[in-house]
Amino acid sequence: MDKIINMKRFPLVIMMLCFAVLQLNAQNNNPTATKEAPNFFIITTDGLRWQELFNGMQDDIVNQKKFHRGDSNYLFNRYGGATPELRREKLMPFFWNTIATQGQIYGNRNKNNKVDVANDQWFSYPGYNEILTGYFDTAIQSNDYPPNPNSNLFAYLNKQDAYKNKIAAFAAWNAFDRILNEKVSGFPVINSSEPISSILKDEKSILLSNMLRDSYQPWRETECLDVFTYYQAMHYLNTKKPKAMFISFGETDEWAHDGSYNHYLDAAHKVDAWIKEIWNWAQATPGYKDNTYILITTDHGRGFVDQWTSHGAKVPGASSIWFALLGPDVKKIGPLGEQTKDQQLFQKQLAATITKLIGQPFKAEHPIG
Repeated sequence: MDKIINMKRFPLVIMMLCFAVLQLNAQNNNPTATKEAPNFFIITTDGLRWQELFNGMQDDIVNQKKFHRGDSNYLFNRYGGATPELRREKLMPFFWNTIATQGQIYGNRNKNNKVDVANDQWFSYPGYNEILTGYFDTAIQSNDYPPNPNSNLFAYLNKQDAYKNKIAAFAAWNAFDRILNEKVSGFPVINSSEPISSILKDEKSILLSNMLRDSYQPWRETECLDVFTYYQAMHYLNTKKPKAMFISFGETDEWAHDGSYNHYLDAAHKVDAWIKEIWNWAQATPGYKDNTYILITTDHGRGFVDQWTSHGAKVPGASSIWFALLGPDVKKIGPLGEQTKDQQLFQKQLAATITKLIGQPFKAEHPIG
């Protein structure tokens, strides 16, 4: 009798089988149905020119003693090369060996692939506002502007279930608590001399905080050295495993204003190495592997040759920027590699681009590019 099918239960068995088949079909039609929401990083390096990114070290700058500060032999040995392709690969090897083959890089004006800020100020606060809010706010005309009234994409995501309380920002410049409006946005923003021990109390956090406090501070309380921003961000990443992070480096801008082309190039080279380490960490970490996007960009451009140290609305070329994307589905928005299409893109489009890629289109009370 045990082997005879109970006919009263037979319809129930059929219904369960049908439900299982329907569920399997739904998953096949929607491959991300059971996948975690994507992780993403926005990484900026302040005021890094498109000229160095796409052409490498510029001889017309490095040949001027006032800019190389006695380091010309070192610079030619480390970053020199017969072609722009060789020079740029020496300067930023991760960009040109990995992102250029697995992701996308925009902004080579030599190929008429143009990216510009939409704002008319061409300096930092307006640029970061544009990156993070997708909006050119004409009221922002100073780096001393008060806490940003515009909604940023991280604050928006912090209200979504998949990202709520899983967001953090680390930045070298002390303006980011205002740019990201930390009190309103509701996620930690660790910038400049603020220590990571303000949000984490473990032994390594205390050590990093003490090192930051006792470090060389060429820009006083305004900005810390990038090494502290990087290691604090990485410790938080390893400890808390956030789904979204903003990381902003500042030395490329500070050393450029100082006219130190040697330090400017070294800072860019180091940022490239840190981005590589972040990407490799993501690809080796469960939950991040093949499920992480990185958007890399800058807040503004700089002038040409003798004006390369400067930016602002009166400096020709300072509106010209670039950006790069890396992640599992970036080919959805265009071909992989360096972009050579004749086109004009704007900084205000980046917020909508990254949030669309992660499946969480950014919505705000203001227009979004």
